[in-house]
Amino acid sequence: MATSASTTRSALPSLLGVFAHPDDESLLAGGVLAQHAAAGARTAVVTATWAQGTARAAELAAALTVLDAGEPRMLGYGDARNPSSAPGRPRWCEVNLDDAVAQIVAHIRQFRPDVVVTHDALGQLTGHPDHRRTHQVVLLAVEAAGIGRIHHGAGEPWRTRALYGATHPHSAIGDLGPLLTGVGKTLLSMEDKDVAATVDVTPWLAQKWTAICSHTSQLEGQRPLPALLARLDEATRDRILATEYFTRASAVPAPAVSHVLSL
Repeated sequence: MATSASTTRSALPSLLGVFAHPDDESLLAGGVLAQHAAAGARTAVVTATWAQGTARAAELAAALTVLDAGEPRMLGYGDARNPSSAPGRPRWCEVNLDDAVAQIVAHIRQFRPDVVVTHDALGQLTGHPDHRRTHQVVLLAVEAAGIGRIHHGAGEPWRTRALYGATHPHSAIGDLGPLLTGVGKTLLSMEDKDVAATVDVTPWLAQKWTAICSHTSQLEGQRPLPALLARLDEATRDRILATEYFTRASAVPAPAVSHVLSL
């Protein structure tokens, strides 16, 4: 990921996002997805929950079009907190771990990304069980994808250069914290020293907000984060969304450069 709009097209790595729910990709990494796509890098998103044919699947497709991140790659499992998300399918947080890892391995080997981005180990701010499960599965899948004798039916091995988790440091929750705690949500943030990459996505902010607003069902009600953001004044909302933060996981060897995400 880049920290300025002047990055050359050849400098940006390909990027695969793996997130729990439709809208996570836009809220947590919409800026870097738009940034990479604008620079000509390949981008894609895997979404663990919600089934094809649901309203949120259509919203996800619209958001990915805005971000130029390709067609949805939906695993179609149930949201831990919404039984209507995938009728007849198990909840993502209850899927057999090896089966879940194999599916992510297949997407990694098919797309062959330089960088994978997912949720941080805390479950990204609210500690949602689907967020934590996604982090755990992706951590295992990134390592397994590079080992040919593991899930050998899922494609040729591919070793990703880096794995990052979308996060928020303690110092960056000033405007966001009251929004979440005000509706009874948990607020989990990382120590600043654990943040490996800080990306200014201001040049792609309008695109990111349009992608978030593509998830129209989440603009309703009192608790969804898009709805909370939509009720803010533009300046406050922009402060919250203009910077994206990432921890670095250790499932892959360290690259020759200090941070693949910082260009």
